Amino acid sequence: MRSSRTLRLKTRLTTLVTGVAAAAALLLAAPASHAADTPLRDLGAAKGKIVGTAVTGSKLTGTYGDVAAAQFSSLTPGNAMKWGSVEPARGAFDWAEADRIVAFAQAHSQQVRGHTLVWHNQNPNWLTNGSWTPAQLGDLLQNHIATEVGRYKGRIAAWDVVNEAFNEDGTYRPTLWYNGLGADYIANALTWARAADPAAKLYINDYNVEGVNAKSTALYNLVRSLKQRGVPIDGVGLQAHLVLGQVPATLQQNIQRFADLGVDVAITELDIRMTLPSDGAKLDRQKADYKAVTAACVAVARCVNLTVWGFTDSDSWVEGTFPGEGAATPYDGNYAPKPAYYGIAEALGGTTAPPPTGGCKAVYSVGSQWNTGFTGNVTISCSGASLSSWKATWTYGAGQQITQAWSADCTQSGPAVTCANASYNGTVPDGGSVSFGFNANWSGSNPAPTVTLG
Repeated sequence: MRSSRTLRLKTRLTTLVTGVAAAAALLLAAPASHAADTPLRDLGAAKGKIVGTAVTGSKLTGTYGDVAAAQFSSLTPGNAMKWGSVEPARGAFDWAEADRIVAFAQAHSQQVRGHTLVWHNQNPNWLTNGSWTPAQLGDLLQNHIATEVGRYKGRIAAWDVVNEAFNEDGTYRPTLWYNGLGADYIANALTWARAADPAAKLYINDYNVEGVNAKSTALYNLVRSLKQRGVPIDGVGLQAHLVLGQVPATLQQNIQRFADLGVDVAITELDIRMTLPSDGAKLDRQKADYKAVTAACVAVARCVNLTVWGFTDSDSWVEGTFPGEGAATPYDGNYAPKPAYYGIAEALGGTTAPPPTGGCKAVYSVGSQWNTGFTGNVTISCSGASLSSWKATWTYGAGQQITQAWSADCTQSGPAVTCANASYNGTVPDGGSVSFGFNANWSGSNPAPTVTLG
């Protein structure tokens, strides 16, 4: 994972001037946490939709926490509520991270989507390596559901009760649960969850079921059968781990057919990955894809929730799972909104457009200073975007005058400074940076200016 960049200033300024310059430089480096005039959660509310994100509980501080709180109306624990996390040893429970997420959500007027009670992955070794009779296995599952759902009774809006029950051809996936209990493990799990919290909405969740295909049709037939049998089932989760340019053409049709069964639909784990490195064309395509998925949900009244599987590339599972692919979320690793963010916002009725430089920024700093002069530096970096040329402009507020520059072509007219790339450093790749420097005169004070990148 990429970590946030830390700006270090080496300077011989006086204490006052150092403080001013450092504060200004850090301000320039700060991410745009609130990207649109209207946050996604408010845009969604106006359309009757919950807009959520998966989160890592231990990261819910600082900028990560600020963005999660400001932009989203629902949180899904990425891993904290899975069986292997909450009961790593039989009878020994660890609720710390799950509790942290629930408490954060309550403090910020957010829903929580519980994920997930019954799955074939991320189970503890004591469970998967055990030798269980069907009766014992059923008791273990019922007790687990009763314990976890019961702990959060009244605090979880919806549960992904059963996760990934089907193979691609629509047959049941052979798992610990299916092999040991048969297909009715699904109905039993839903029934036990309803008993533990009658108010929580209960979902079946799966991937590659976004469009109409054999797998989604098997899920459709199961939900129809459960409804006919009176088994408690409130919704279907379409994970939507998608590939750039491959949003299913039948997505809205598929959402509608589930809704017509009398259940809600949620896009539960949306991300759209691309082959790295990203570039402007890929990011534009990703924006269109995010917009298309959101629009399909907006078009169907019973599509009630759109959740992205991590909002920032620094907290995404994709790069660790699909080598050579990534950049799958709406924010880059430095918490700057990507075009994808605006795709979601526009589909929800927002009108804010992304800045023309996307995920690229310029940071101004002072390296050293003496009685009449100083050395300055500007670093241009990109994350989730790239540049083939650049121009940095700023206006000095205290009469500073550039006398010499290197690695850039700089001109100054009065207080206005324009610095363009040299012939050899115009390209800034996604994840890369370039720097240029200059000497300048000053007198009295030397406040750092705001740099605009074009």
